[in-house]
Amino acid sequence: MRIVPQSEVERLLPVDACVPVMRDAMIAVSRRDVSLPIRQFMPVPGAAGKLALMPGSLGTAGKEEDASFGIKLVCKYERPHDDPLGTHVGMVMLFDSAKGVPLAMVEGSSLTAIRTSAASALATDLLARADARTLAIIGNGEQAMRHIPAMQAVRDIERVRVWGRDAARVAVFAGEASARFGVPVEPASSVAEAARGADIICTTTSAKEPVLFGADLEAGQHVNLVGSAIPTTAEIDHEAVRRMRFFVDYREAAMAAAGELLAAIEAGVVTEKHILAEIGEVAADPALGRTSSDEITCYKSLGVAAQDLAAAHAVWRMAEAEGAGTAIDLLA
Repeated sequence: MRIVPQSEVERLLPVDACVPVMRDAMIAVSRRDVSLPIRQFMPVPGAAGKLALMPGSLGTAGKEEDASFGIKLVCKYERPHDDPLGTHVGMVMLFDSAKGVPLAMVEGSSLTAIRTSAASALATDLLARADARTLAIIGNGEQAMRHIPAMQAVRDIERVRVWGRDAARVAVFAGEASARFGVPVEPASSVAEAARGADIICTTTSAKEPVLFGADLEAGQHVNLVGSAIPTTAEIDHEAVRRMRFFVDYREAAMAAAGELLAAIEAGVVTEKHILAEIGEVAADPALGRTSSDEITCYKSLGVAAQDLAAAHAVWRMAEAEGAGTAIDLLA
């Protein structure tokens, strides 16, 4: 088994290299060559934290060389914005499906951040207009920063606007992002200002109530909904959901945890049929995606274990080839 730390995950799997990995993984999800139990949460007694468990399998043993199974374990703790640990600390345990032996323990927070932004990049590549150039980032945390190079991986981004609740923090974010990614990043005074004229909008907030509204949206935009991952929270309102052509990563997960969609269904604004396709279905058949330049498309990202397994497997293969990380013999 190989242990792969954070620094090696970042080096071995940059977001642009992860996009095709996510494409293959999401196609596998949509053809149901996976096992994906809905994620479980366990509160940590006496602490403002919880343990998230995401088991799953990808591929079929004996039929695919890369068939694997495993689990992602993530500790989610409330921490200050600038805490170096972030809000998610964990690991992915990867096993070989044919032999049932452990292959790797891969650091989980960077892996999750990379695969999440890469999945958004895949959806953007499939759903956004080909001439998309202006990006709006709603939020100013880690995923906000990650989504800028992710969008650059699939579109020629010429301008970025970013909004966050703390104007001083947003100004720092904009300066750092401009320097890192070589693109003008401008603070916006409101979500509506950030969204105005944007071709791509990525919501990456911890908001419990909508921050982006249907009235803020314009024809032709593509939206990646990333921040909310539980059924009781939402980053957009009912009208925004209604106006969008709605795509998800995994139908079962969306119907269990996509707060924006579930609230709109409960309000009678849309039905379950508002989900037009999974992104893996669009990857396999692009005709299912955008059909005109004035549509508003949306990808609701919840994250599934298959994405973690695929990303971890890619990291493990490269680490094995290079001798990166630390190899240990559990049976010695």
